[in-house]
Amino acid sequence: MRVPPVGRTVAVAAALALLAAVAVLIALPGREGPACPPRQITSWSAESRITGEFTRYGNDNTRVDDWTGGDGTHSVRLPDGRTLWLFSDTFLDRVQPPPNLHGQPHPWRSSDTGRDPAPTHNSLVVMDRAGRLEQTLTGTTGVGPGPFFPDTPDGWRWPVQARVEPRAPGSPEQVVRVLLWNRTPGQGPWVFGVPRSTEVATLTLPDLRLESIAPAVDQAAVRDPARRVLYGTASVQDGAWTYVYGGDDGPERPSSNAYLARVPNGQLGETGAWRFWDGRSWQPRADRAAPVIREGRGRGVGSSFTVVRDGGTWVLLTMDNPGAPGDALSSVTAYWACSAQGPWHGPAGRLAPPRPADPTGQHRVAAYNPQAHPEFTAGGGLLVSYDINWLGPPGAPSVAQVNSDVDLYRPRFLRLRLGHG
Repeated sequence: MRVPPVGRTVAVAAALALLAAVAVLIALPGREGPACPPRQITSWSAESRITGEFTRYGNDNTRVDDWTGGDGTHSVRLPDGRTLWLFSDTFLDRVQPPPNLHGQPHPWRSSDTGRDPAPTHNSLVVMDRAGRLEQTLTGTTGVGPGPFFPDTPDGWRWPVQARVEPRAPGSPEQVVRVLLWNRTPGQGPWVFGVPRSTEVATLTLPDLRLESIAPAVDQAAVRDPARRVLYGTASVQDGAWTYVYGGDDGPERPSSNAYLARVPNGQLGETGAWRFWDGRSWQPRADRAAPVIREGRGRGVGSSFTVVRDGGTWVLLTMDNPGAPGDALSSVTAYWACSAQGPWHGPAGRLAPPRPADPTGQHRVAAYNPQAHPEFTAGGGLLVSYDINWLGPPGAPSVAQVNSDVDLYRPRFLRLRLGHG
């Protein structure tokens, strides 16, 4: 049947409207399409320059109260172009040239007392604008260096994500907000401590003085420590919001659940501004948060993971589920989504980053805690760090073994490429 001119006009208009609607749907968050292509790890290369800079700084004995190794590697670019690196457990003291006391040909850590150096619970390291590490920031115990973020009477703090934001909404003065994990000593499977709460520290600029520490998300009322969620392993600013990811940390499960909170930009330090994803909406009660990635059936995240934006796609990098003995904590995988809360697809792609040889032959050298550093754009690809440790039986780290080889407790760096596969 022939369509009259008016009818043709209406039909064309309807078709154009349909095409526009389809384009809008494709571009909407949570929908795969040209604006949100699937992502996985497609290639990688070692980033030797930054890895080498941490080796240079750690081995320099000009000072013996500064960083020689640490884990929990996070970073934030400061307004003046410097980079602030945040570390959890940190070794200070002196590095001795090989051979060490055990006859192994590696630089090794020692203290002036002749004892194995013990780690302090956290530190900050400042990198200048040219990429040279220049200063370690610690606190004091009264008799020597201590954690920059002081221990609590019954526990300690590990720093995670940090962001530069206004002191108050609309204020021209900027500060650094640092998310902290508050933990207490544990027994049995809780060799790395029992999670208690997420806190927010405020550092002044440009001198990086610790001004205050305030509660953000208290989990002490959650009876089962394995279900307590600590937030701050990853954060991404998108639109008017800062999205903050966290996880529970059951030591007897092969992987953890991932959770999500969001805070209006510039309000990380305001406890009442936090909202938590409950699977359908954002609401103020942390105890109603639902996982955005649920562990089990080959899925789940490590206790520390990282999230970045790659165009319109959200990408999460985490340690892969542990495999057979000798394979655990050795490979990184990826998930992807079209919105901060998902749905998350994966795991997709896999890489096994280089690790030092295990001097004992027991396959206990672990790679863990992948963290993205998107502020480092030179060199192409996404800069990702990972930490190295030696896990002694029954899963606890051996300080003596770590001190015998400085490569066992320092971050290494990669350049990742993400694509369709």
